[in-house]
Amino acid sequence: MNGQYSAFADVAIFEAVRTPWIDLGGALSQVSPIDLGIKVGREVMARADIEPQAVDSVLAGSMAQASFDAYLLPRHIGLYSGVAQAVPALGVQRICATGFELLRQAAGQLRDGVQLALCVASESMSRNPIAAYTHRGGFRLGGEVQFKDFLWEALYDPAPGLDMIATADNLARRYGLGREAVDRYACASHQRALQAQRDGAWVDEVVAVDNQVFELEGYQPRGISLAPRTAAVSEDSHPRPTDLESLTRLRAVHPGGVQTAGNSCAVVDGAAAALVGRASACTRPALARLLASAVVGVAPEFMGIGPAPAIRLLLQRRGLNLDDIGRFEINEAQAAQVLAVAHELELDSTRLNVQGGSLALGHPLAATGLRLVMSLARQLRQHNLRYGIAAACVGGGQGMALLIENPAFRA
Repeated sequence: MNGQYSAFADVAIFEAVRTPWIDLGGALSQVSPIDLGIKVGREVMARADIEPQAVDSVLAGSMAQASFDAYLLPRHIGLYSGVAQAVPALGVQRICATGFELLRQAAGQLRDGVQLALCVASESMSRNPIAAYTHRGGFRLGGEVQFKDFLWEALYDPAPGLDMIATADNLARRYGLGREAVDRYACASHQRALQAQRDGAWVDEVVAVDNQVFELEGYQPRGISLAPRTAAVSEDSHPRPTDLESLTRLRAVHPGGVQTAGNSCAVVDGAAAALVGRASACTRPALARLLASAVVGVAPEFMGIGPAPAIRLLLQRRGLNLDDIGRFEINEAQAAQVLAVAHELELDSTRLNVQGGSLALGHPLAATGLRLVMSLARQLRQHNLRYGIAAACVGGGQGMALLIENPAFRA
């Protein structure tokens, strides 16, 4: 089977945290992704009781150029998180699988002698710019002046001439998924997420964000300024009561399609961080062991099916079966997309996205992969399950999956 498979030995995720996912234009809308990244970078080290000086690699990812200093995102996250100045920083990007790729890159660096890597993914969808790419030479009298919404245009793939919603509609037609089935899945995702929030399922992974200043001796201070009249945010803002009748009333994005605003992922801002090191060096129970990764390419016009071949490759090379996996967290870019993956793999729905997913929580592109892994790891520990797989489709036609193991599993 084509694709890239990587197996990891003695690799652990020591700790992982995230900010709340907050709706587009909400309390985090004016905060630079660098500052959100600094917040979770500092917090994950504090939670793990690890001094920043122990970190010897910084890996960070963000999709949009959401601040004028965006080029410096990895470096400034490392420096203002307190990591030693001599420690290098690397930017990582694999669109919706960026969070997975951060972990994959960290595991690879451990083979080369790195002892502890700080992985941070941060995304401000609200600060995606209104951009122009052809005006460096100025404007001619009477000439066309063209500015476009970067966030909207980024959802369009010019190769097949389709936006991401249309690729999910393609999968709906291929797998015979009608509007009712798609809306029912979306409704279940919303209800599961709301119940998980009520049950405190994410309390251990979410760090509250408030107004604060980040100092770095000898350099300019940075900080977080939330929206006016907001002192702090402490939980995801998008989960809300949703019923099937309300979803069925929404108009499809494309005529004849099944995808709507209600059964597609929410647009949110947020950041996440993880510490990756050697399992044998972990002085306290690790959150998870990272065992393997798989990345594949698929047809861009059916990009949402990517998790299926990635999961197949992962299982085949690891010598496992679907029945060996206690939980699956597959990113819900669109309801038809994740249903198509479930149909293709014949997944047991009771093990898939049991706490809801991005339809209800939202999908801050770079950060979603880390959220999937940390939520999956905590589910495995809570239910004494051994293996879990987190996976996502990737715009342009890719799929990526990670296999993790519960270090506290007892047969």
